[in-house]
Amino acid sequence: MTQPIPESDLIRFPPSPADAGARLNRGAYAWSLFEGARDPYVILITIFIFMPYVASVVVGDPVRGQEIISRWSQYAGWTTALTAPFLGAAIDHLGRRKTWLALCVGLMVPMIFALWWAKPDHTGLSVITIMVLTSLIGLLFAYTEVIHNSLLVRAAGMGGAHKASSLALALGNGFALLALSFTAWAFALPGKVHWAWVPKAPLFGLDPVLHQPERIVGPMAAVMLLVGTIPLLIFTPDAKATGVSVFRAFREGAGSLWTMVKTVRSHRDAGIFLLSRMFYVDGMTAILIYSGVYAVGVMKWGALEMLIYGIILTVLAVLGGILARFLDAGLGPRRAVQLEIFMSLIGVVALLGMAPDRILYLWHFDVHAAPMWNGPFFKSLPEWIFILIGFSNATFITAHYASSRTLLTRLTPATRSGAFFGAYAVSGTATVWLGSFLVNLGTKVFKTQQGGFATITLLLLIGFIGLLFVRGDLAPAESGAPATD
Repeated sequence: MTQPIPESDLIRFPPSPADAGARLNRGAYAWSLFEGARDPYVILITIFIFMPYVASVVVGDPVRGQEIISRWSQYAGWTTALTAPFLGAAIDHLGRRKTWLALCVGLMVPMIFALWWAKPDHTGLSVITIMVLTSLIGLLFAYTEVIHNSLLVRAAGMGGAHKASSLALALGNGFALLALSFTAWAFALPGKVHWAWVPKAPLFGLDPVLHQPERIVGPMAAVMLLVGTIPLLIFTPDAKATGVSVFRAFREGAGSLWTMVKTVRSHRDAGIFLLSRMFYVDGMTAILIYSGVYAVGVMKWGALEMLIYGIILTVLAVLGGILARFLDAGLGPRRAVQLEIFMSLIGVVALLGMAPDRILYLWHFDVHAAPMWNGPFFKSLPEWIFILIGFSNATFITAHYASSRTLLTRLTPATRSGAFFGAYAVSGTATVWLGSFLVNLGTKVFKTQQGGFATITLLLLIGFIGLLFVRGDLAPAESGAPATD
């Protein structure tokens, strides 16, 4: 997800008609390519393949695995919340960005590659080592997002920023889809189907018994990140060196954060919205992060099912961006966000009522019933209903990102958009630990994955209720007059 353009960049790079009609140059393409190469880490490692494998196989118990993963995600979230906003505020004072980006990627690549040694027999990386690595990677991932986004205007100009941003999102989805599809074709399907277009055995001699098809996604994500970073370092323009020390940059950045907070406090509706978003965006993120671990533990899916599940949701989530456009236009962005939160809440409640032998709490399903088809995956009705719920969640979660950005533009004066979008970015990280904390707490207390997953509903409810106190979604006058419906 692309972060807002810093206010300082809006000042330094005013839009011009020439920029608005200009085509993207190679620096802008390189900027977009980096996001395309970085995002597969989230899909392959965090959501659909590696972490579910860790929970179900390396830990050996999906319930305990969810508790361990959520606990360490909570630690990483705390660190991100305490540091990323200051990095974002200080980035302009630091001057050159690409050196810092190269440092982060240089640290990430070997750690991501090392996940290959997360062996099921514990002869490789221990569970604690895996958690430390993935937590450090997650923190560095957040830093690369801040630094990368600060290069957007320099890469594409104000007039081309929206084009480069859209291209980056498309490449992120596209590369993730290609990675999932290749993994399914090359490693998961061979030996399980007799389709002419599928190899007879996993490529490169990977052994499914040793769970190498699940572990290979680590090196795949590392190589994609490394290759996608090189063009950015070569072609994307960087800021000039400022000569400001790192300590001074962060000190002045802290002052900018305080100024931003004071600006937000003077606009009631925008402040309530940003406070509400702190909760509901963390709930949405928690759904994405833990949906894979939840599906493996509750539905008893393996690597093949998770790959196909990921492919389906990655393709269909694109509809969320299209849906947001129509909801924003038809309902207004405030009601659109409320609807998207409500539908995500319904989706979580529905998932809690699913199991291989149960449909939506009430209907018992005979696990020995005749399969719906003779394929290698998703043979039962509960599995298909689970997929439909996941499709709904993916669509409305994707839509809420677009609608939330639109809503902020309706609640704030155009002349202060930089400060408010800076606050918007901070609101996305300030409580990034809360979803993991609640999932961890619920899993430990109730000793079930459902107990942990159910806590996400609290975050969505708080966000939904908070938006009820936002009076309107029309941009207020420059004088700060309240918006009306």
